Amino acid sequence: MQTASKKVVNGWAMYDWSNSVYNLVITSTIFPAYYEAVTGDGNENTLIDKIKIGPYEFSNTALYNYVLAIAFVIVAMLSPILSSIADYRGNKKQFLRFFCTMGSLACASLYFFDSNHIMGGLFSVIVACVGFWGSLVFYNSYLPEIASPADRDRISAKGFMMGYIGSVLLQLICFVFVLKPELFGITVGKASQISFLLVGIWWMGFGWMSISRLPAGRGVKGAHSKNLITQGYKEINKVWIELKTLPKLKRFLFSFFFYNMGVQTVMLAATLYGKSELNIPTTNLILAILIIQIVAIPGAHIMAKLASKWGNFNTIMMAIVIWIGGCIMGYYLPRNAVVPFYTLAVVVGFVMGGIQSVSRSTYSKLMPETHDTTSYFSFFDVTEKVAIVIGMFSFGFINEITGSQRNSVLALTIFFIIGLILLYRTSKIKGYAVV
Repeated sequence: MQTASKKVVNGWAMYDWSNSVYNLVITSTIFPAYYEAVTGDGNENTLIDKIKIGPYEFSNTALYNYVLAIAFVIVAMLSPILSSIADYRGNKKQFLRFFCTMGSLACASLYFFDSNHIMGGLFSVIVACVGFWGSLVFYNSYLPEIASPADRDRISAKGFMMGYIGSVLLQLICFVFVLKPELFGITVGKASQISFLLVGIWWMGFGWMSISRLPAGRGVKGAHSKNLITQGYKEINKVWIELKTLPKLKRFLFSFFFYNMGVQTVMLAATLYGKSELNIPTTNLILAILIIQIVAIPGAHIMAKLASKWGNFNTIMMAIVIWIGGCIMGYYLPRNAVVPFYTLAVVVGFVMGGIQSVSRSTYSKLMPETHDTTSYFSFFDVTEKVAIVIGMFSFGFINEITGSQRNSVLALTIFFIIGLILLYRTSKIKGYAVV
């Protein structure tokens, strides 16, 4: 196959530009810090702040992890159904637009999140998360349709790089509001709420522009006779059966399951860890996350180049080793250690986007020739989301029973080590194209 036109490729990459602001502002920087402030007791010496929901009492950080885990359970359950509808009805583009709209509106609704509306705010967090990750089911499935195998590493990396650039730009705008609220006659809390509104506007505006450039999907003949609700799970099962004849792809997915469990959990929990466990000031936290995003831009590019030179497996294994070192470093960081926290940010930033980009392109390379690209990427997506659910639940549970997020961070190294071992064994399988 030939790679699609520059207009289509750039349009596809622009969706990363639009939705990555959710990952940066909502998942990684301003919202977690705002959440900690809204749900905490205001005493920086208190390591564990409690939230009471009915008869139950939770650590505020653990509750946040549980809420995200619930969101990912929903995404994992919906993904097969959505992919089935997209494949058979050929309306992948429409579903991408739907989830883009849903996620962006949920982000905008966080403008109303405060100490009096905690449950409503957490509901918006769930909806935004479902919107973001639900849209990626369809977004990722476009990659093998618009890019030849030889171009997939480059184009996948281009998407991530566009995402980092776009998110940093909006983050800088939000940064002005949060750091200098007096210039606008508002409080820091109101500045944070305005940031959430801006994320929603940015995501929807650029997202719709991107989607307009993507090709329409092609439905499967006889789709009207299919039960599309159950068909999705049948397609997932079909992919699972086909994996038995694709041992390299199957083993890669097992490896991806474990190391991605570590990657995504670190990305989702890092800010709250820095705020509540390490007592890093909000301003320094935001700067650290900006460092991560800026470093991630060349990191994704460099890892794509390394993948073409060393092979995808070797590149990912190198990244996993760096992740393991980062987790160990994070465990030993003392409280109030701002400069070492910046150093850790540089390390994480370099491999964060790269490992996701190369993993996505590796999967697309190992896929068989098929028209059911959405089904295969739905399986990939379900694998990713189940990993996140286990990772986030484990992080929150270990935090809850030990009273320290440090133990949760250390436990993540186990996931990375298992993923590394499995990936090494996968790379030794003979008779398949080297990736």
